[in-house]
Amino acid sequence: MMGSRSKSPVAAEERAGKDQPEVQEGEWERCPVEEVALVVPETDDPTLPVMTFRAWTLGLGSCVVLIFLNTFFTYRTQPLTISGILAQILVLPAGRFMAAVLPDREVRVLGGRLGSFNLNPGPFNIKEHVIITIFANCGVSYGGGDAYSIGAITVMKAYYKQTLSFVCALLIVLTTQILGYGWAGMLRRYLVDPAEMWWPSNLAQVSLFRALHETKEEGVKSRGPSRMRFFLIVFFASFAYYALPGYLLPILTFFSWACWVWPHSITAQQVGSGYHGLGVGAFTLDWAGISAYHGSPLVAPWASIANTAVGFVMFIYVIVPLCYWQFNTFDARKFPIFSNQLFTATGQKYDTTKVLTKDFDLNVAAYNSYGKLYLSPLFAISIGSGFLRFTATIVHVLLFHGRSAMNAVKQDVHAKLMQRYKQVPQWWFLVLLLGSVAVSLLMSFVWKEEVQLPWWGMLFAFALAFVVTLPIGVIQATTNQQPGYDIIAQFMIGYALPGKPIANLLFKIYGRISTVHALSFLADLKLGHYMKIPPRCMYTAQLVGTVVAGVVNLAVAWWMLDNIENICDVEALHPDSPWTCPKYRVTFDASVIWGLIGPGRLFGRHGLYRNLVWLFLVGAVLPVPVWLLSRAFPEKKWIALINIPVISYGFAGMPPATPTNIATWLVTGTIFNYFVFRYRKGWWQKYNYVLSAALDAGTAFMGVLIFFALQNANHELKWWGTEVDHCPLASCPTAPGIVVKGCPVF
Repeated sequence: MMGSRSKSPVAAEERAGKDQPEVQEGEWERCPVEEVALVVPETDDPTLPVMTFRAWTLGLGSCVVLIFLNTFFTYRTQPLTISGILAQILVLPAGRFMAAVLPDREVRVLGGRLGSFNLNPGPFNIKEHVIITIFANCGVSYGGGDAYSIGAITVMKAYYKQTLSFVCALLIVLTTQILGYGWAGMLRRYLVDPAEMWWPSNLAQVSLFRALHETKEEGVKSRGPSRMRFFLIVFFASFAYYALPGYLLPILTFFSWACWVWPHSITAQQVGSGYHGLGVGAFTLDWAGISAYHGSPLVAPWASIANTAVGFVMFIYVIVPLCYWQFNTFDARKFPIFSNQLFTATGQKYDTTKVLTKDFDLNVAAYNSYGKLYLSPLFAISIGSGFLRFTATIVHVLLFHGRSAMNAVKQDVHAKLMQRYKQVPQWWFLVLLLGSVAVSLLMSFVWKEEVQLPWWGMLFAFALAFVVTLPIGVIQATTNQQPGYDIIAQFMIGYALPGKPIANLLFKIYGRISTVHALSFLADLKLGHYMKIPPRCMYTAQLVGTVVAGVVNLAVAWWMLDNIENICDVEALHPDSPWTCPKYRVTFDASVIWGLIGPGRLFGRHGLYRNLVWLFLVGAVLPVPVWLLSRAFPEKKWIALINIPVISYGFAGMPPATPTNIATWLVTGTIFNYFVFRYRKGWWQKYNYVLSAALDAGTAFMGVLIFFALQNANHELKWWGTEVDHCPLASCPTAPGIVVKGCPVF
């Protein structure tokens, strides 16, 4: 229902009814999470209109614009992701402009038979702003986030040259998202309602909303400029500064001074390179580089930062050096120490086209002749850490959160304030969940050849998502880290369906990416919870935004795939063509590794990396002694903060994440969320999350400006400062007899 000027409580759709008791001061407990208690307002104005004409117009408009741009630019050699924070800022003046010029007029829909709404129900308010951002986030999660469903469709059409119907493709896109939305709805009582599930990343958005809308700063003890003025100062400074690492001086992204000191030493460059090595002593002065892989360090809890630091130090400074220099594990010295490339036994890059048939099936004879596929040592161990992280996550959550998750959790002030609104019935989400499951199963019969994934494979994917979404959600909601299991999903189906690359892609979509979408929806539900958005308004905005974004996402991608000649085909394209699809080439390579060559040849009985499979068992065992110690010594609170999944997350995503990205993230997070939080709490309460939002926003705006004004027109600088990493020898092998262009032979 659209908003009105009425000062009565919110519309019937947004209320629990007159019989609901009002929440009076002193009747509730504050949130037990100190960061939330310091940042999130513990008040609510239920008379504020939410689903207004302005909210629908700006929300759907920003959703469509974001998904169009993010889809269009993801196919380019220089891909561009436009984040939701840009829309969050830009819609504010638009909303206030509409409030100033629209008439105060009641509009009847179909003569009043479908109700009415007011074009201008008063000043543009914070709840309208939040619901618009929820719409906009749908445009980011499809096009700019983990757009894996479009990646799979692109691989099917552009790389495997499949004839795929638009209806089948649309169902793949929509069912993936709606399945995730169904999971989110079923899990909200465990991952949204409890105060302990606090979703740290939302606090930056809450702080930004408050800075943009509140004139009084009650409860803030720190002196200094207002949050709004502070935001603007940091925003413009960040905007101006990002011209350096973003265009003029990219060397600031990876400042590897060790390579300048030892320009002829391979070992020194392997150790000191911030881009191709272990990054010892290297650092980044680029906010985009700091927050690229683990998110903003200013929103990560200190316990999460400390656990990540333990894993990072163990991995980068102990395990990898021992495996490479001491034990030469997996023939490590034949390859670069840090790379996500695939290699032959002689250290050359693996040419997957030599082992494929014209129909993109594996040519077994050619594979046996060409030779086995090898990984760099760091990449191999990083995959193994994913095995450990998968089982550790499930066991850790069962031990530390199992009982509290299944029992009723005492709610805080925010949950009690939300009781005045009508809740969304569970069956609304159940219908979406079962409907998407049914349609997905139908696809496996109607489009059997195109999909490749049989009905039992679909059910396997749903079962995997059902098992892991809750434990991964608990980790993310409490630590701001999301343990991924992309490779695990492809590993599992690669064993079950070898030689089926499309089935491998689709299994990952339904078994893993639906979880990613579910967690994105849950984070937004918690944001609505903090900002006191009526649950039925949230349901409407998320569902409508999901459907609109999915249709626009596929329509744009489909048009490009059908109308841009040789799109994604690097060999057939003109050398200056921008349509090389680097993101989707990675998706294609993954389908070749896990779908065609298969995990059996890498991790099976005779595979070189077979011993890494034992890390599944190690991950299941490691949380147990920590839990036992926490029960034996309950007075030592720090023991319960040891989090094995997050420790293993200290080396997640490497590569492409680099040690420099993670090390600088750790240092920055420690400064603000340990020292500033402990010794300057007033400043931290007032500015910490506003600082994070301002750095994100300024960097994002300059990044978009640089792309459209310079990079999109191929105006690239070429000089010493634009070389990202002056460590050419860091990528060289050190095994005797290995010949690689540009490297010395030992």
